[in-house]
Amino acid sequence: MVKDYKIMIVAGEASGDAHAAKLVKALKDSSPDTNLQFFGSAGVRMRDAGVEPVVRADDLAIMGIPEIAKALPVFVKAFIDLKAAALNRNADAVILVDFPEFNLKLAKALKKKGLKVIYYISPQLWGWRKYRRRTIRDHVDLLLTILPFEKDWYAAHDITNVEYVGSPLANEVRPSQSKEEFCEEHGLDPGRPIIALLPGSRRKEIARILPLMLESAAMMAKRDDQLQFVIALAPARNRNEVDEAILQAERAGLKVPKGLFTVQDETYNALNAADAAAVASGTATLETGIIGTPLGIVYKTSDFNYKILRPLINVEHFGLINLIAGERIAREMIQDDFTPRRLADELFRILKPDVNSSIRERLNEAAEKLGHGGGSKRAADAVLKILMS
Repeated sequence: MVKDYKIMIVAGEASGDAHAAKLVKALKDSSPDTNLQFFGSAGVRMRDAGVEPVVRADDLAIMGIPEIAKALPVFVKAFIDLKAAALNRNADAVILVDFPEFNLKLAKALKKKGLKVIYYISPQLWGWRKYRRRTIRDHVDLLLTILPFEKDWYAAHDITNVEYVGSPLANEVRPSQSKEEFCEEHGLDPGRPIIALLPGSRRKEIARILPLMLESAAMMAKRDDQLQFVIALAPARNRNEVDEAILQAERAGLKVPKGLFTVQDETYNALNAADAAAVASGTATLETGIIGTPLGIVYKTSDFNYKILRPLINVEHFGLINLIAGERIAREMIQDDFTPRRLADELFRILKPDVNSSIRERLNEAAEKLGHGGGSKRAADAVLKILMS
């Protein structure tokens, strides 16, 4: 007899959506004799994986205190709708994926109602807001971590409901095309340097970060007209947002490099073809490091957000690949340190053959720390164990 299980899964950003979609697939593959019904907060990839969207995660991908405050009614409605769905459908388990500002509150509310709560992709409590440790200890049945140092950190703080499953990105981040195939498809010359621009997965990130990247690209093209630039756009974003950033740059008097073009949902192929990359801080820095492309890490938010949030962050590195490596492999240009000139200078530096080769070796060493894949499968096995207990 086939057993039915109803699982609510909640993500709120592009990276969480991608991780959740892989987990859903792994759960289905690992339990062919069960009927798993998924619903919750789903982005593009989760919907493609068969998750029924009670809430569209695309609408929740907002960052910054003023921006979140303006969108507060959206978050409140999403919270109410998801809580009601979990209770009305009598969910057998709730899987919360990253997105801590929202999901930790949801964990507390649902655990109080007696539901099984699993948290996947640990909130970075080791980096900031350590006071939330109590929420994990008291309102989460199982925390699944993907970074190698996290389980020991939680154990040192008397939190034992933690299992390290490994990064789902290890051995899963790989291009589907060779550099030559990518270049042929997009009219690029594989013999000329290629620079990938990854401005982030949120609308506000593209609005703040991409114009600075474009200005940097214009500076670089003026010095070397052999350079080729590729904007790698996240699946959930709209190409109109890139067009608006280009218009903004042109209105500012910048000459956008000829041959600049945008690809969407081809990030891994673009990075694999690139000689260097400018990458907005986030999961993409880890993906870039796994592929082995030398990078400069950038980020910029509003001055208000930065002044409020920076004192709460207490890690040595912003970039995930640097955190994994335990050293500053990629230069981090954050907030006021992120200027077009500094980014251009850094990209020219890492384009030098000897520097480029050295960085690739160090990135490969860092990526080895993540293991050799299977993170999604191990996470799925852990979920099924608690689901069926």
